[in-house]
Amino acid sequence: MVTSHLARVLAALCLAAGLAVAGDVPRQSPDFAIKLVDGKEIRVSQYKGDVRIVAFILTYCSHCQQTVGVLGKMQNEFGRQGFQVLASAIENEAAMHVPDFIKRFQPPFPVGFNEHDPVLAYLQHPATVKLFMPQLVFIDRKGMIRAQYRGEDKFFGDDLEKNMREQISPLLKEPAPSKKPAPAHKKGV
Repeated sequence: MVTSHLARVLAALCLAAGLAVAGDVPRQSPDFAIKLVDGKEIRVSQYKGDVRIVAFILTYCSHCQQTVGVLGKMQNEFGRQGFQVLASAIENEAAMHVPDFIKRFQPPFPVGFNEHDPVLAYLQHPATVKLFMPQLVFIDRKGMIRAQYRGEDKFFGDDLEKNMREQISPLLKEPAPSKKPAPAHKKGV
């Protein structure tokens, strides 16, 4: 009986820990910058009005490589509809590894790199909990993070392409935010 109770308590703690690593959704996306190998930066806000996926990867991770392949297919298919993928490698010495990764996989979207801690902050992921890769963040046209998936999530299973389409398609159907007209200036009399 004690063993059964202990097992239930441990299961509840594991479930709570799993929920604790998921970022709040929906939430406003902070303006996150990704460093590019040419020394420039690309910002998530540069694509305001587009549906965006920010992918955090490890260049040597086969799971991440497969995900980048599917993301490339999505970029090619939906790019003209206002869809943009951005990727960031976060392993040690990522700046050295990203050029080979780009050459090898030829993603049709920007791939750069970031330090680990700013990525954890962006994802709202506790530093004390293991980060499973890849991590995908879906951002709507208004800049709201609408979904976030961790590498161990069933989202990355056999139906990855289907799962991505099911997230992307409804976001693309949402209207882009209307641009506010500039305030009219009154001429003095």
